[in-house]
Amino acid sequence: MKIWQAGMGAVLLGLFAAPVLAEAEQEVLFQHKHWMVAVNAFDDGSIACQAAVDEGAESFTIWVFQDQTVQLQFYSTDWSFTDGETADLEVEVDRRGSWSLTGANLTGNSALFTLPDSDQGVRFLVEVAQGNTAHLRDANGDGVRDYSLAGSKASMDALIGCADGIK
Repeated sequence: MKIWQAGMGAVLLGLFAAPVLAEAEQEVLFQHKHWMVAVNAFDDGSIACQAAVDEGAESFTIWVFQDQTVQLQFYSTDWSFTDGETADLEVEVDRRGSWSLTGANLTGNSALFTLPDSDQGVRFLVEVAQGNTAHLRDANGDGVRDYSLAGSKASMDALIGCADGIK
């Protein structure tokens, strides 16, 4: 664990020392199976960690910000939302029961949902870490997209290490 923390410190130091950019600067920390974990430094000075299953035109990303807020992002080039729209969605990991994402924000190509800072949010992340497939559904339960979670346990561990490093 000390090696991971020292490595994270070096990455964060490099990101802080970099000149302010118009876009986010990203450092990939870990890649395993379908997952990529990275730390991102944004032009406003904020830093966030991400764990993403990226399949090109489609992705599922878990963001952790410096205040430890956790946000889910579902992205598709097939979507084109107007900023300010919301939708009620569901996610089911394997066949463990659906999680309601009430009032997910829709913007551009993304559906965004902030996890509650509670045991419920932690339980969702544990299901992702233990799962094989995340099924995104609309409020009626109709399938929208499935995401492979292969490699999620190791990736969630890396995301937690990253999040600890940006507190």
